[in-house]
Amino acid sequence: MRTAVRRRPGTGYRIAAGLLATLTGLLVFWLATDLFPYHSTNDDEGVYLLQASMLLEGQFQLYAGELAESFRPWFFVEDDGRLYPKYAPVPAAIFAIGTVLGEPRISLGLVAAGNVALLSALVAAAWDRRTALLAALALVGSPMFLLASSVFLPYAPTTLLNLAFAFAYVRAVRRESVAYAALAGATIGLAFFGRPYTAVLFAAPFICHACWVIVDGVRRSRAGRDSKSTFSSRMAPLATVAAVGLLGVAAALLYNRAVTGSALVFPYEGFAPLDGPGFGHRELLGHSIDYTPRLAVWANAHALWYLFTRWIALGPLGAALTLVGVAVHARGGRPADIARLDDATLRWLFVGVACSVVAGNVPFWGTHNMLATVTDPTNGLVSLFGPFYHFDVLLPVSGFVAAGVVALGGRLRTLAEGGFPSGVTSRLGIGDSDRDGNSNTNHRLARLLVVVLVLTSLPVGVAAQAAVLEAPLERNAEETAVREPAYEPFEETDLEGALVFVPTPYGDWLGHPFQPLRNEPDLAGETVYALDRDVESNFEVIDVYPDRDVYRYTYRGSWPPDRVRGVTATLEPLEVRSGERLDSNVTVGVPDHVVDASVTVTNGSDSVRYDVTDAADRDEIATTWTLTPETASVDGPALALEGEEGERGEGEGKGRNGGEIDLPTDGEGTISLLVTLTQGEGSTLTYRLELAVRSDDDRVDVVWPAKTRVCTLRTDCGHEETYLADHPDEHLEGVWVETSPSVERPE
Repeated sequence: MRTAVRRRPGTGYRIAAGLLATLTGLLVFWLATDLFPYHSTNDDEGVYLLQASMLLEGQFQLYAGELAESFRPWFFVEDDGRLYPKYAPVPAAIFAIGTVLGEPRISLGLVAAGNVALLSALVAAAWDRRTALLAALALVGSPMFLLASSVFLPYAPTTLLNLAFAFAYVRAVRRESVAYAALAGATIGLAFFGRPYTAVLFAAPFICHACWVIVDGVRRSRAGRDSKSTFSSRMAPLATVAAVGLLGVAAALLYNRAVTGSALVFPYEGFAPLDGPGFGHRELLGHSIDYTPRLAVWANAHALWYLFTRWIALGPLGAALTLVGVAVHARGGRPADIARLDDATLRWLFVGVACSVVAGNVPFWGTHNMLATVTDPTNGLVSLFGPFYHFDVLLPVSGFVAAGVVALGGRLRTLAEGGFPSGVTSRLGIGDSDRDGNSNTNHRLARLLVVVLVLTSLPVGVAAQAAVLEAPLERNAEETAVREPAYEPFEETDLEGALVFVPTPYGDWLGHPFQPLRNEPDLAGETVYALDRDVESNFEVIDVYPDRDVYRYTYRGSWPPDRVRGVTATLEPLEVRSGERLDSNVTVGVPDHVVDASVTVTNGSDSVRYDVTDAADRDEIATTWTLTPETASVDGPALALEGEEGERGEGEGKGRNGGEIDLPTDGEGTISLLVTLTQGEGSTLTYRLELAVRSDDDRVDVVWPAKTRVCTLRTDCGHEETYLADHPDEHLEGVWVETSPSVERPE
């Protein structure tokens, strides 16, 4: 005889919700690994990952001393040799969990799974379990949720804390549980520590509810309608939430005091005092606008339009279902017991969350910056992740989307249960003569109609979901594909024990834009990355790491990479060569149709120019570049120092020592060698080689090889025309450079 297995009520729902949360975590982990192998175009990711590493080493800040500017990461504040991030450490601490487990992206999967589970539990508390599962599906189907959860940004982790607070608050009030109240206070306190403004916006409706309960409880107690024990049982959880939550606020203020020196100055204010909420002049790193209320409303209106048409599940169809869910709730959502936080009251709190988040983002200019071109949803960060400052709106939206689906399903069910008039069935030639037979036929016809409607609506839903997911996934995949060549040299080169100088297309910031190139918190990891700045700074870094192999990371192309040309990158081995005199042989190719050529050596202020004899008949120009502790010069069999008959241009002609120029008087600087070729129609091509030089009384040091670029129509150019010897196809036919290392020659 078999014994029936008895399941507790709700077991099936818990299994389904747990399975959906787990699958979501795996999906986000896969997206983070496959779609963002080098991280996204939002360079804040590198800030949080470095901060996570710092926390695991017990550090809140980096110490680089006099080299701080050479090691300054993106969005770090430099203060007398120490470096601290503009962000609070809570999101980074969550990301550190994955690092401890062996892969930082594990944290992203855990956060996504936690958000799905908590949202499902909250919607079940406000509606029912069926609606909760539909809401969880709506959350997972939202492109903004999937993509913003797949990168190391703070929005999904902060929402996890906010949802945990809301869930614990509901349990605390309904069960009069001090334990859940403590959990609610702890989670909202952590959320405040991590992102104060975001936490306050989310918690505002719950704070209003708590205030109402307190006022109502006092009124009822004074009127004698509630006993002291009843009043105490209601107030104890609320007091606990407040007390524990304030501990999080205190922790944030203590952190501020330790990092910025003032409890009331948050790190982001230390980085950019005019970057916070508010109207008027807003500024961040030289970018500034007059953020007026009119501009704020205009930008946020566009953000909301993009959210509801592109970034929630089913797109416009999902927006319509949200309106249906809200309308149904508004018609019958009268609270029965506000103090006990009944279902209707909780749903109104969801509406309150949407309102507070939307209204609270109006005075925050970050929404405007995220949009780039406000009227164009296909550029800027909004095109890749959606209006992520509104991430918490996904809670009420997902809940009411699910409620809208259930409401429409209920109307169809009512139709099936009510049947059709007998005239309809008789015209169709179906139905029985007796009343019961006609009723059964009506029910069958109605159910058939319901099945047909569901089956025909499924393709519409699938198409709508595919439409909202396809575009942002493709855009992010394109961003990854165009950046992939930039990191190929690091996959092909063993950099253990190396020092790598990194270019600065966006200014003197590590990790902006090259996020994967991060240092360990002690600045002494397997590979050390330093900014390729001025000559003095680079020599100082090299001196601090004398036993490391030195490389220069460079690329040919623009940044961000052009969609057509892309970038080609390389790692150049460097060495410091020293001597009383250094000679370097430089030979360059001469393409067809060249009619004239000149060679110039310059220190930036003085220069010496040489004419190349018979340039039109040559296929190469060979020179010898000579450096001594005091001077620089160039020589070659085809070079003739410009004489009286030549027209001297500005900054050209003989140097102070005839064919020589002085090295920088401060001992460190750049010496450049320029070989300029002129074609018959007047167009020019210039080989530009730049050497970092340091000299003293009896020795000259150079970083070899020189930075080499091939500039068209000008004598100075950027990374777009970097010369890459190991990629000859990147250059015009006949364009090439050969150099031999500097060698010491006795005087």
